[in-house]
Amino acid sequence: MPSKPLPLPLFPLETNLAAPHSGAWHVGLEDPARTVMTDFHEKGLVAVARTLQVDEALEVMKHAGVRSAFVLDEGRTSVLGLITAYDIMGEKPIRHLQLVGGSREEVLVSDIMDRAGGWEVSRLVDVDRAKVSSVLDTFARVGRTHLAVVDDDPDPAKGPRLRGLFSAAKLLRLSERARRAAKAAKG
Repeated sequence: MPSKPLPLPLFPLETNLAAPHSGAWHVGLEDPARTVMTDFHEKGLVAVARTLQVDEALEVMKHAGVRSAFVLDEGRTSVLGLITAYDIMGEKPIRHLQLVGGSREEVLVSDIMDRAGGWEVSRLVDVDRAKVSSVLDTFARVGRTHLAVVDDDPDPAKGPRLRGLFSAAKLLRLSERARRAAKAAKG
């Protein structure tokens, strides 16, 4: 018979309560790469269907507070691609309409998404050994805005499983803050 779980211990607060740490979070170039990876074991994956109209997908991203969403198959078991707010608000819908005609309301996520089949991905075991500087160098080398991180699925027949994501924009913002903070500290 399983034991009954104990309630969470509580204690009376007898002093003032300090506010959580605030201020701009930043990273150094020698910090572990994992510190700047969005880990889908810790944060939920924002996903849209490939059949969703692009402006509806943008609304999903806005409500989730993100600038990109993964495109999943109908069964939500496979990643088909990635779509970003920049893709939707940029030239991709216009270029698609120039090719096939129609109106913006007819442009679907599948028409402009970055298809997963062409991605180069990083393995989690390699990320765990890397530094932030390595991720920045990789972004510079591959010229992409996002890098997917995969982990081996316990079932080898399923292949790798999406585990995390690096965003070039997020990484550059965080490392720029670190550079400015270091410069200010030096005088």
